[in-house]
Amino acid sequence: MNKKFGIIGSGSWATALAKILTDNGHHINWWVRNTDTINHLLLRKHNPHYLSSVYFDTALLSMKNDIREVVAGSDVLVIGTPSAFIESILEPLQAGDLTGKKIVSAVKGILPRQNILLNDFLNKQFNLPLQDYFAVLGPCHAEEVAAEKLSYLTFSGIDEAETTDIASCFKTDYINTVINHDIIGVQYAAVLKNIYALGAGIAHGLDYGDNFLSVYIANSADEMAAFLRKAGIEHIVVGEHEEKGSTTQRRRPNYAASVYLGDLLVTCYSLYSRNRTFGNMIGKGYSVKSAQLEMNMVAEGYNAAKSMYNINKQVGATVPIADTVYKILWEMLKPSEGFKRIEEVMV
Repeated sequence: MNKKFGIIGSGSWATALAKILTDNGHHINWWVRNTDTINHLLLRKHNPHYLSSVYFDTALLSMKNDIREVVAGSDVLVIGTPSAFIESILEPLQAGDLTGKKIVSAVKGILPRQNILLNDFLNKQFNLPLQDYFAVLGPCHAEEVAAEKLSYLTFSGIDEAETTDIASCFKTDYINTVINHDIIGVQYAAVLKNIYALGAGIAHGLDYGDNFLSVYIANSADEMAAFLRKAGIEHIVVGEHEEKGSTTQRRRPNYAASVYLGDLLVTCYSLYSRNRTFGNMIGKGYSVKSAQLEMNMVAEGYNAAKSMYNINKQVGATVPIADTVYKILWEMLKPSEGFKRIEEVMV
């Protein structure tokens, strides 16, 4: 079946996903909020604000600023907006508008007002069943997709055949795809790695070196696994895999696979990482507000730190690194004092 894709969002990650799909010849319905951006794309064939080096075949683009039109014309909707804005963006939709649609979350965050994952919000608001919900994660940076440097996308969904079918639409010479069924675990891992990456940026801003950072990331990976285990996520022991998938013939990923450890590593180390950049500013003495104003993109780790702090009140995992990052960002704990505390808990 030839899927009709819709993309919601026009930031760097949504633009990268639009590039991948159109490079594979897929026509996309694209929700772009700003009509000036739409007109620029039609005239100049590139997004003026994000990944401006990427040029599109505009014959493959149907761009609208009315989200209802994009939803109505699409079978598969890829949501690629910051988590904090999702509720307002989807507000024009009616309860039945997502019936029969497949939703692919390219969101790496928690909806901060309700402290819930996107799948929970969509089920609550639109009665979307989990079998119609999928998540696409990294390790992958939009800037490297734009440059067509080999990158990896992980697609997660409980329907393995449908997940594989959707993933195949994104596979290119510069994108390898991985499939798993851990739809809840991968989303929590993506949220946590942004918090840890923000902390890695703070450490860099405080002038800690590579040796410290390597130990910090190793402890963050261990802490992530502890949270996932406490939350009931399975298959997170390093080196242990289930049997090969029936359709993919690949070992099923676990905590040590690319979507967990790989995404954590690249987000903590890469200069493209907006969370690392945001944290670096905090470590160098910027206030949260001034760091937000300096950046032109949203660092998901900021809201995620507060959301996960609240979620963990129910989960009850021991997460001192994530807790300390939260306190630096939200409770005015001095970064230098916070990282002295982190030094004491690392092993």
